[in-house]
Order: sequence, then structure tokens, then C-alpha cells
Amino acid sequence: MTDFSIWEVLFLLCFTVSWPISIAKSLRTKVVIGKSPLFMSLIVLGYIFGIIHKVLYNHDIVIWLYIFNGTLVAIDLMLYFLYIGRNRRELGQGKKKE
Repeated sequence: MTDFSIWEVLFLLCFTVSWPISIAKSLRTKVVIGKSPLFMSLIVLGYIFGIIHKVLYNHDIVIWLYIFNGTLVAIDLMLYFLYIGRNRRELGQGKKKE
């Protein structure tokens, strides 16, 4: 339970820092154009697979980093769907009519 890879922890900590930055930018600007929901969905799926591996083969405290990171990406994905309609409408209004 306490024997874990420091490299796995460092890998996950890098993402633990990165996703809140992305979430904060989405909340601050309310602009999500350029983000990929497919990419974020695949990342969430990857975290789910990591959690499954931890549960089945290597249950240690690092599982909480997988859960936390997966939650952060899911929040970013929800923000995408919350703001994308508005972003598309604003882009449509900015076009010149000829």
C-alpha cells in the first residue's frame, strides 16, 4: 500500500498542476474554442483505465491522484459543453454579411 513509484507520482503531479490552469482559463475567459472534447474524453478514459489498474493490480495511494486528475479533466470537459454554444454564437455574430 505504501510502495509506489515516485516517477508515476511526478507524472501525475505535472497533470495535477496543468488541468487547474486550463480550468481557470476557461472560467476566466469563458472561451473554449480550440479545446477538443474528444481529446479530453480520451484523457478521462485513460485515467479510468489507470484507476482500474490500481484497483486490480497495484492498489496504493497514487490511485487518489488518478481520481483527482480524472475529476479535473471531467470539470474542464463540462466547462467546454457549458461555453461552446455561446462561443459559436459569438463567432457567428462576428461574421460580416455580404
